[in-house]
Amino acid sequence: MAFITKIKWVVLSVITLSLASIIIHLSLAKFWAVNIVQYKAMPSLPENFVPTSGGQVIKNKKLWGSIQSLEALQPYANARSNYSAPKDQSNRFIYAKVFGGFANIRSSICDLVAVARFLNATLIIPEIQESTRSKGISSKFNSFSYIYNVDQFIAYLKNDVNIARTLPEGLMERRRKNEIPSFKTTSSASPDFYLDQILPKLKQSKVIGLIITNGGALQSILPPGMEDIQRLRCRVAFHALEFRPEIQRLGRRMVHKLRAYGQPFLVYHPGLLRDTLAYNGCGELFQDVHTELIQHRRAQMIKDKILKGELNVNSHLQRDKGLCPLMPEEVGILLRVMGYPAKTIIYVAGSETFGGQRVLIPLRAMFTNTVDHTSLCSERELSELFGPETSLIPKSYRAPPAKSQKVLTDEWKRAGPRPRPLPPPPDRPIYQHEKEGWYAWITETPIEPDPSPLDLRMRAHRLLWDALDYIVSLEADAFFPGFNNDASGWPDFSSLVMGHRLYETAASRTYRPDRKVVAELFNITRENMYHPKHNWTILVQEHLNRSLAEEGLIRQSLLSKPAVFLSHPLPECSCRIASSKVVNHVRGQNGRYLYGDEDQCPKWMQRANMAGSVLKEGTKSEDDEPDYESNDFVDESDKSEGKTNQSQIWDQDEEMDPND
Repeated sequence: MAFITKIKWVVLSVITLSLASIIIHLSLAKFWAVNIVQYKAMPSLPENFVPTSGGQVIKNKKLWGSIQSLEALQPYANARSNYSAPKDQSNRFIYAKVFGGFANIRSSICDLVAVARFLNATLIIPEIQESTRSKGISSKFNSFSYIYNVDQFIAYLKNDVNIARTLPEGLMERRRKNEIPSFKTTSSASPDFYLDQILPKLKQSKVIGLIITNGGALQSILPPGMEDIQRLRCRVAFHALEFRPEIQRLGRRMVHKLRAYGQPFLVYHPGLLRDTLAYNGCGELFQDVHTELIQHRRAQMIKDKILKGELNVNSHLQRDKGLCPLMPEEVGILLRVMGYPAKTIIYVAGSETFGGQRVLIPLRAMFTNTVDHTSLCSERELSELFGPETSLIPKSYRAPPAKSQKVLTDEWKRAGPRPRPLPPPPDRPIYQHEKEGWYAWITETPIEPDPSPLDLRMRAHRLLWDALDYIVSLEADAFFPGFNNDASGWPDFSSLVMGHRLYETAASRTYRPDRKVVAELFNITRENMYHPKHNWTILVQEHLNRSLAEEGLIRQSLLSKPAVFLSHPLPECSCRIASSKVVNHVRGQNGRYLYGDEDQCPKWMQRANMAGSVLKEGTKSEDDEPDYESNDFVDESDKSEGKTNQSQIWDQDEEMDPND
């Protein structure tokens, strides 16, 4: 009996200790818990959305403030000297067919204007093939006016180059008969190529055609003495190329809806495009059918001699070299480390995100207010932007006709001599939902089919979506590129946005991360990526903060400007306000100035800047009133260790040597 009593006391003690342990653990969990926000996507905003803060944006200076060291840079793309207006009439004409997406079109048009300028020829309004080849788009737009304002384009450039809407009737008849010489250009073509080979043909036939397929018709860095041609490129890209009024109105409406929350917003462009992923060999970063689609495209590039390389490459090695994009979950972690809270409004730009919404799920989990153009535009607004379009009947999948038992028996009898091996097991059935979408061909044939009429129309629509995203990206309080400085040298959306923001407001927060350094940082803490050590967060913060200022600009000039001038229009298209601060003059290995050689701004711009500074000082700034919670990851005690590690990482990159 005493033994049973002892057992009861032991059991009771165990139960009591267990309950006490549970209570203690729950208390500790409640004490240490991180504020977890339940995922809730931002709904589409109504048309009559009322601003909650009177349209006044409240900013935290640490996260959204301007970069003081770049405030002296101002946009100034006017011609400097020895620049005369073109002749009133020119009997030489250049027309062009421009292939490619939004970034290729924008860069190509700027190059075309520059070519027409130093060839002293009249430029015919370029033909944008993405819209010309589309079936059933609105007849109220021609190829160029589908995106841009033709009248603004002609009027703004009247003192730079002669522009005509169409060829004269006699030359148009020669074009219909294919009697006009045409040339396929490259983005690395030098001015000597046009002066030595194109100009004689132009003088002889009075008209030539240019076919532009790779996003440019003129080399990025021109010889000394052609700075005014570079400034002409800036005037075209940043002033003459205005979107048509309907696009501008809808873009401003989208920005107004984002501002109506009374909080700043950040634009993130993933840069996940199938062509760029295939070119750089990043297929293994995805799964299942997406990897196969990237490999299909890479094989086609090798076959067309666009790419010289192996079909199968190590994508993780490419990522470590900085050739692959930052995945959305990695960008989300970087932004959280910088201190952006979960309620930050993030606008995802880009008409194409390869992998679809699935790859954005981690980012949406970390930032609940992640939106795109579909969240800010109604279907009616988008349909008004497209204009009246003819309906296209999509191709519906039809199963092959079923064979009767008699037909199957006859085929069996004609099947050949016996014995024969057993037939292979039946294939997995292909369901109807697997036939839908632009990648359905991969289940049937290894050869990619030609685009359908719906695919061609979708390409035209993507130009408009990219135009809307471009407007929002320029107005954003911060911009973060997931992929730029592509190794292919093609223009990309992020680089053009970064160059435009650098031209208009150089002091705005535009991140320029080095993907090679970021990959190394992620590799350091790959096993505990979601709970990083404090010194790791300091490394990330220092790298991204340095990418905002002069060091990021120098690196951008080294990597991006040799491929696309518009991605870094310094020093030709900017001027510098006189300042008492000493400016570092940084040259590259070829003697080209990377930073600090900007002209001094005119006096009227100096006075306007001084007046603005006085007005700013007399107004109470709200930047010192942070409305966001502090960063959960930062530990100030580890800053010294973080600086040492960061400097070691930067020392490994020889391209970032400021003395080059």
